[in-house]
Amino acid sequence: MIMIRTPLRISFAGGGSDLRVFYKKRYGAVVSTAINKYMNVMIHPYFHNKIRIKYSKTEDIDSVDEIRHPIVREGLKLLDVDKGVEIASIADVPARTGLGSSSSFTVSLLHALSAYKRRLVTKKWLAEKACEIEIGILKEPIGKQDQYAVSFGGLNYMRFNPDETVWIEPLTLNCQIKKQLENNLLMFYVGNERRAKQILNEQRKRMREEDKYKTVFEMVNIAEEMKQFLFQGVLEEFGKLLHKAWLLKRGLTDKISNLQLDEIYSKALKAGAVGGKILGAGGGGFFLFYCEPKYQDKLRKALNLRELEFKFENEGTKIVYFDGQ
Repeated sequence: MIMIRTPLRISFAGGGSDLRVFYKKRYGAVVSTAINKYMNVMIHPYFHNKIRIKYSKTEDIDSVDEIRHPIVREGLKLLDVDKGVEIASIADVPARTGLGSSSSFTVSLLHALSAYKRRLVTKKWLAEKACEIEIGILKEPIGKQDQYAVSFGGLNYMRFNPDETVWIEPLTLNCQIKKQLENNLLMFYVGNERRAKQILNEQRKRMREEDKYKTVFEMVNIAEEMKQFLFQGVLEEFGKLLHKAWLLKRGLTDKISNLQLDEIYSKALKAGAVGGKILGAGGGGFFLFYCEPKYQDKLRKALNLRELEFKFENEGTKIVYFDGQ
């Protein structure tokens, strides 16, 4: 049996600039970090020499073409695995909550299949092939940040270039600054698990409008400012940029926020948060806030939402168990 563990991620600024419709004209840029919440994928020889897949459903089929799960189907085709395997997945948090679980699953699956085939692959290869499957083959309206964030792990500045290359700059902060940043971030579950596809389709369509394109370019500038403030250890300015980025993001389409989310955000600011944002495409899932420790209990009480405690994660996708017999 082989078990792969791949982190989920939170994105601070620049989301949307990793869509091809944007970075083909100018480069995009994102600041994000992997966190210690994971997608686990296991692969094991299947006695009946068929294909069994266990996720929210169970598929037991004879051929790859019969597979209903599109990512698994394309992953098996890519790695030329056509029978005799059982694949199962377990996640620390629900899907469709803005933490990049779909890309984390794709990277985990490709990593597991590569290990099963005794192929040594790089994190760059896993990220590229995950993009190829999700964006190129399955035509999902998503960007490229998640695949790289979960493959490489760590706190990073990522740049998406018009020639399709991706530059990753690890933000190697002073240990004290990094710990302070980690301690000042809180995440709350607001529910409304949603499919990002509709929101991202509209966002991609609206980005062809000049004013929306300029908005995303402002978000790229914020990502670059954020990187500098992190290096300087000026964390309150980081929090203010988180606020500024959220105001820009929620203006891209009317589906990113709603009255419930606006009310949550208003309560958070009154309770002492400096800034925050809905993670992922928007509409629901997890709300992230930057809040100094002296105000955190007040924030928790004001929101009265389920909190998800987390830490930054530095390793990225990895093999945690390998029995090659």
